[in-house]
Order: sequence, then structure tokens, then C-alpha cells
Amino acid sequence: MLRDLGLPLSRKQIASIVEAQDAPLALWSGAVSSGKTIASLVAFLVRLVAAPDHGLVVIVGRTLQTIERNILDPLQSTHLFGPLAAHVHHTPGSTTAVILGRTVHLVGASDARAEGRIRGSTIALAYVDEATLVPHSFWMMLLSRLRVGDQSRLLATTNPDGPFHWLRSEFIARADQVDLTHWHFTLDDNPAMDPKVVARLKRQYTGLWYRRFILGEWCLAQGSVYDMFDEQRHIVDLLPRMRRWIAVGIDYGTVNPFSAVLVGVGDDDRLYAVSEYRYDSNTAHRQLTDAQYSAGVRKWLAQVPRPGESASGVQPEWIFVDPSAASFMNQLWADQVPSIAPAVNDVLDGIRSVSVALGSNLLRVHRSCTGLLAELPGYAWDERAAERGEDKPVKTADHSADALRYALHSTAHTWRGLIRTDREEMAA
Repeated sequence: MLRDLGLPLSRKQIASIVEAQDAPLALWSGAVSSGKTIASLVAFLVRLVAAPDHGLVVIVGRTLQTIERNILDPLQSTHLFGPLAAHVHHTPGSTTAVILGRTVHLVGASDARAEGRIRGSTIALAYVDEATLVPHSFWMMLLSRLRVGDQSRLLATTNPDGPFHWLRSEFIARADQVDLTHWHFTLDDNPAMDPKVVARLKRQYTGLWYRRFILGEWCLAQGSVYDMFDEQRHIVDLLPRMRRWIAVGIDYGTVNPFSAVLVGVGDDDRLYAVSEYRYDSNTAHRQLTDAQYSAGVRKWLAQVPRPGESASGVQPEWIFVDPSAASFMNQLWADQVPSIAPAVNDVLDGIRSVSVALGSNLLRVHRSCTGLLAELPGYAWDERAAERGEDKPVKTADHSADALRYALHSTAHTWRGLIRTDREEMAA
């Protein structure tokens, strides 16, 4: 089977594939793009051939969509798996796939309720994608379902999380006691990685994310969230002409501040937080209605100066709104404001998107965005939550920071291709 693969494997990858066949619990962790997923998928295919018939085969991920993207798409790639890819069949949206002739059940596990999807099952082989994102209760239920004698196997991958995460404290730290075999991977363990891609990844991640996703450390989220933010580098007084106005992010508030941040792409292929609309009812001593906020946002956008042009007024490609603000979105639709959508509100992933934009030297903030500039340096991790194994920012003075996160994370697919490794400032 290894000879059929489209990519070379390192000695470490091959060793993990072989050792995983006899391991009741097998876990690959470490850096992004370090080869751990390919190794684990090969190990899964090898074990699938030998899996007993009397028991289910399941692939678990946070959602069905992440399973399709992270697992099934690679398995169906002839570039990665050569002729084996022809034996992986799946209809998008279906909760089953056929892999090497075996029916495989696809289980999304985004919250504790997911454990009901496997309760009562007998599972012969399980594969878990991004195990740190799976609820603890689901993981424990999954272990209890591996009951085909000593033939059941669980294979899992993950990027590192905090040192107090249950996967590290209850399993990795107790590997001998729980029959866990664990391999730690770094970027150097992936022979298929282009050195230019390695350099780009190292440029993209800074601070916490660099330690976890590049060095593969299980480290604590502490201190400033955006510790890569540098006033000298990231704040600008002059703006280039904008070739695209990609998004406005809106964090809705009545008692708390209401904030909207406009993001554009300049002619220099950088992202710019160009302008900010912010209303704080505490300082104004007056709350506004949804209709008044809608009017305020529309007036603001109509008056935003266009850098390098004599005209004013901007029509962004998207306006992403705090998804909990349903009534405000309804008001915008009623006012016939185009391109309204609920923001993608995955907090950690969103923070990572902003961190990548700042850390890769792609994002600039105009000095007029005073609310955002006041919040970014003080936006901090909740240390008490970190000690419980959770990564959460402190929920205070974060309204413009959230608006920026909504705009950037909801459009990450649009701007990530702008990241380069040859920016002069990054070499300085």
C-alpha cells in the first residue's frame, strides 16, 4: 500500500504507521503541515483492511464539513494517495462513505449532544480529526464503544492546545496507563513540504500560535492576545488607493459599545482597517434603536473618503454582523442594505486569522480607528480559563476587536493568498 502513495514518507511517518497497527489508542500531534495527517490516514487505511467485520468504522470530526475537507478530500486526491484514491467514494453531505469497499460512518461532534450519535454502537475502528476540538464527554463515550475485544483501534490527530487540556493531562501525560501511543511531529518531519511553504508558515504564525502550530508546544494562552501588534509597524496615517472594499464587520451593542470596522485591500496588496463607526451609549447617555444604528452605519459608509480619489462613499462587498444580532440584521434587510450576512463567529479561529494578518505584516490600521487601536494592545487571554484548559479572551473592551475579527475571519479565503514572505519589513 505504501508504494501506491503519491508522496514520499519520512522514516518517522513510516514508523508511526507501523507502530499504530498494534496500538489500542494512537495519537499524532504537533505542528501544522508536519505530515501527521498523511501518516495517520495511511495508518487508518492499513488498519481498515484488517478491521473485523463485526463492528462499525467511524470517522469523527468537529462537523461533517470539516471531515469532508480535512479527511475525505485528501483521501480522494490522487496526488496524495495515488490509485488508492479511486477506492474512496462519498457524496457531499452524506453521513457515510465507502472506503476500500467498507462503509464508514461520518460523525460530527461539535458539542456534548454528539455522544448520542454513537451511544449503543459497537465500533471496531475510529479515526478522530482534531481531537482537542472534540468534547471530552464524546471522547470518553467513543472509548467505551471500542469493544471488539483487543481488535478495536482508535487513531487520532491534533494540533497542540493548552497544557491543561484534558487530552494532554488525562491521556498524553498518562500514556503508559491508558495504552496510548503518541508521536510528536514538527515541520521537519514532512519530506513533502516545499521550503518556501515552510517559510511562509513560519511567517504567518506568531506568539501563541507559533509555539503551538510551528513548534508543536502545548503552551498556555496568557498575556496579550495580539502580542505581535506593533504601533510603529501597524498604525498608518496615510492610506493607498483601495482596489477592493472587502468587508465591514459589525459588533452589535446597546448597553455595550456598537462598533463597525471597514476593511479594504490596497493597491499595495495589504489589508487596511480604513475607518470605524463606533457608538457608546454609556458616554453618550442615550441608547439607539436598530433603525438608528442602521441609519448611522449607512451615513458613515456614504461619507467614508476614498484614498487617492476625490470621491467619498463606499459599498463594501460584504457586511458581516454579529450573528446574535438577528433583529439588527432584519433592520438592515428592511432598509435594503445589500450583502448582509451573519459573521463567522468561531472565536479562536477568528483570533488566529487576525493574528496571521498582523503577524505576516499584511494588516495596517488607520489612526482614525481610535476604538480599535485602544482595544488591540489590551485584548488579553483569560488566565483563569486557561488554567481550566480553555482558551478564552477576557470579555471586556473587545467590541472593535470583535468587529475586526468578524470582517477578517469571514473573508479569510479572500485575503490569505496575499501573504508573502518577501516583504521588506519582515526581513528587517
